[in-house]
Amino acid sequence: MSAEAAPEPRFAFGRNWRRFLARIDEPQIRAAEESLQERLGLDRLEDLSFLDAGCGSGLFSLAARRLGARVYSFDCDAASVACAETLRARYFAGDTDWTVARGDVLDTAWLGTLDRFDIVYSWGVLHHTGALWRAVESAASSVAPGGRYFIALYNDQGWISRYWHAVKRVYQGGAVARAAMVALHAPYLVGARAAVRALRGDVSLARGMDMVIDLHDWLGGLPFEVARPDAVVRRVSELGFVTARVVTCGRREILNGVRRCRVHRPPGGHRRGRPRIHRARHGRHPSPARPGR
Repeated sequence: MSAEAAPEPRFAFGRNWRRFLARIDEPQIRAAEESLQERLGLDRLEDLSFLDAGCGSGLFSLAARRLGARVYSFDCDAASVACAETLRARYFAGDTDWTVARGDVLDTAWLGTLDRFDIVYSWGVLHHTGALWRAVESAASSVAPGGRYFIALYNDQGWISRYWHAVKRVYQGGAVARAAMVALHAPYLVGARAAVRALRGDVSLARGMDMVIDLHDWLGGLPFEVARPDAVVRRVSELGFVTARVVTCGRREILNGVRRCRVHRPPGGHRRGRPRIHRARHGRHPSPARPGR
């Protein structure tokens, strides 16, 4: 009789985001806004609905709301939901165009009770669900016809990915193990240039993130799954999307070692044939939308 495999420990993402929230500032919020503008190819999001699937800190929900979108944020982590609620109360108190809820991207019945969205955004979330492909499909179901689906997934780097999976399991072994993993890997993950910036008190990263928060997020982030870029493009194509933009990150870009994929759902539904790589505006060559971190 074979013993059942023990479930993977789950990293306390929300607790980590609480620390981030304590030092978030205007430049970081603006950086998040600029990140959305650049990656979506849109200057403003007025008249668009935005689903932040796995909203985490709530920073990108806030950015989308400031750009004019009607925002729905959700996360399965209660502490992350509290973070997003804190940001909403701080910057958009009483606003009816920003909803924050607790929910699971794998709960298709619950997702089915929501509207479909013009933009579904899920950065660095779906690979932490323990069921990556189910999560990709579930979130995609929330994209309105002609909508945009923007996801970021860990790139499959073979033995390197397996190494980091092992590191994450060790990190989850307690305070001593965490300290050891941080001491061992911080010089590589952060790098000399970032270390100099940190000594000057600048710990910000691209997209308005924070290097210390990201360090612990990376080292502890379980569950952890990876996917090859071609497999992701193939899967979203099967779901009826046209690929608009793909960006892959290589070996040394570990902290941001995710695969970004922006895809469009044509208004007419499923589109057959090989996905095209292109930049497109909303309403002409659509992109996907729904649940977030």
